[in-house]
Amino acid sequence: MDIVMDQAALSAFLEQAFPQVSADFAIETLTNNGVEVRLKVSDQHLRPGGTVSGPSMFALADVAMYLAILSRIGPKALAVTTNCSIDFMRKPAAGVDLLCVAVLHKVGRVLAVGDCLLYSEGVAAPVARASLTYSIPPK
Repeated sequence: MDIVMDQAALSAFLEQAFPQVSADFAIETLTNNGVEVRLKVSDQHLRPGGTVSGPSMFALADVAMYLAILSRIGPKALAVTTNCSIDFMRKPAAGVDLLCVAVLHKVGRVLAVGDCLLYSEGVAAPVARASLTYSIPPK
């Protein structure tokens, strides 16, 4: 499926539709099969022990997949997560941003399916893996 929203359009959409969280995320790259998104880690994303919280990692995976899907279907704010399964595999490195590589496997008429790998910046081994399904609103 062709890219219909570029990186600038996706960033503008995120700022307009989700101003409450848009400053936390940055689109690093847009590829033929997905997107890479950065979580700008700050104190609000940490849990006791100084590591990034599970809810913050979930948010990164969810936002990355949402943007990957919108890059293919256009600015449809009502595309929604219908399923997410996430495995937390390693403790994220302290004091660094997280990166999420979201890959689309299928973008259909009513559902989109993809996977995400989350990494601490500068570390090769992923900290989490997520599989997500989205419902696409009717035309």
